Amino acid sequence: MLRAVVLLAFLVMVLLAAGCVPGQDNYTSESPAGFLSGIWHGWIAPITLIWGLFGNVRIYETVNSGWWYDFGFYIAVIGGFGGLTLTRRRRSV
Repeated sequence: MLRAVVLLAFLVMVLLAAGCVPGQDNYTSESPAGFLSGIWHGWIAPITLIWGLFGNVRIYETVNSGWWYDFGFYIAVIGGFGGLTLTRRRRSV
């Protein structure tokens, strides 16, 4: 039962993330993708990479604000969901 709930929650999250993939004409030159969009696109990059194998989806938004979008994208790709930490915890043995 728990496995089915986790699988259903995962599928719902993937479908919600699919609504905000880059390269779908969501942005224009008057309103380009910015820092927060870069973070979002970096977080969902693995999903868009897999989707790109089967459809016409790009990982990176070409209509962006420049350096700030790039910074957000790379921070999210490197860090993932909370994977980027500035300190390490010691494990007690």
